[in-house]
Amino acid sequence: MGRLVALSLLGIGLALLGERFLALRNRLKASREVESVDLPNCHLIKGIEAGAEDIDVLPNGLAFFSVGLKFPGLHSFAPDKPGGILMMDLKEEKPRALELRVSWGFDLASFNPHGISTFIDGDDTVYLFVVNHPEFKNTVEIFKFEEEENSLLHLKTIKHELLPSVNDIVAVGPAHFYATNDHYFSDPFLKYLETYLNLRWANVVYYSPDEVKLVAEGFDSANGINISPDKKYVYVADILAHEIHVLEKQPNMNLTQLKVLQLGTLVDNLSIDPSSGDIWVGCHPNGQKLFVYDPNHPPSSEVLRIQNILSEKPSVTTVYINNGSVLQGSSVATIYDRKLLVGTLYQKALYCEL
Repeated sequence: MGRLVALSLLGIGLALLGERFLALRNRLKASREVESVDLPNCHLIKGIEAGAEDIDVLPNGLAFFSVGLKFPGLHSFAPDKPGGILMMDLKEEKPRALELRVSWGFDLASFNPHGISTFIDGDDTVYLFVVNHPEFKNTVEIFKFEEEENSLLHLKTIKHELLPSVNDIVAVGPAHFYATNDHYFSDPFLKYLETYLNLRWANVVYYSPDEVKLVAEGFDSANGINISPDKKYVYVADILAHEIHVLEKQPNMNLTQLKVLQLGTLVDNLSIDPSSGDIWVGCHPNGQKLFVYDPNHPPSSEVLRIQNILSEKPSVTTVYINNGSVLQGSSVATIYDRKLLVGTLYQKALYCEL
């Protein structure tokens, strides 16, 4: 009798594991293949060879790139080189990517930048917020951008128990931001277990010098985050659920869910066109190829444009798809004056004139 019970429990356990495995493959879109949708006036950006995971553009056309991300389970084309922040002036006729100098005293050797966001204060001071993973830990770094010197002055490092697995960030003040945690846990094994079991414990946190609090939860894997031009709505990409959540910002900075837009792809970082409010999304058509890297079957890239997301029927347009022959693992797409920038998790970056 005891053996029968043990075998029954073993069978139930194996069935559950098998079901979770198939569900994970579905969440990763592991069987999806794509046909390329090209753009005519594009070229790879010189000097970016190991990823530009996130990009943010100032109103004056200065674009910041977060480059060289290293993450457990992800491929890297420059595993021994620290990350950095590059800048490109999109108003130049032939813009070039230049690395910004960082102030003395900041630990550049362990710099591992992830999501970024800019904030312009009332006195025109530009702050750059950077999610950083030094030695695979989780911090948020705040820099002051000094344009005349093409440099970043490090102001503050933020660590907090409510920020155990930070992915992306959107600044809403000189020391205030919303951040996504793509996992509840910080331990790599527990992260994997959380993902495998689809616990949906990922969340969004609001941080200020006076208050830190959980403001949204229940995500499969909260990833990109951004805010509408009128600052009324916060958008969150749930990458493994293939969703963008529209959250209404309350006076106390809490977030209330308004709607969810379902998409058929893994949505990563979100960029907002300040003139139209359109959302530009870097996506992964097949997430499994990101984590099981095969140069003969590289991860593909996809860019979506979402118009009128608050309406009953938002318009979703596929702007660009590549099967990995040019661009592998697109994580962000951003627009400025009909110039499109597309960054990747660990490969190159693309510049297009639309």
